[in-house]
Amino acid sequence: MRYTLRMKTAVLPQVRVDPELRADLESVLRKDETLSGFVEASVRGAVEYRRMQEAFHTRGEAAFRQFQRDGVARPAGKVLAELRGNLEAKRKQLKRRP
Repeated sequence: MRYTLRMKTAVLPQVRVDPELRADLESVLRKDETLSGFVEASVRGAVEYRRMQEAFHTRGEAAFRQFQRDGVARPAGKVLAELRGNLEAKRKQLKRRP
């Protein structure tokens, strides 16, 4: 027999905002999009962004500690070229999406 455990849903705390912000928010909702759905998607995006920031910071700190130990560094031009290549590859990938 197979059991699936599901967590109960939770409610985010209410956030008081100015009426102008609420009106702005409602004005950008898409067809069939709810205020709750928009807020949830925004919070999920913010959480993911923070996780990515933390991972970036952790990698940077590790790279700096490694540099302090061995003194070996990659030339800035090479790093920038690699980053530009990554960016271009991502742009191409996104253009292919339906």
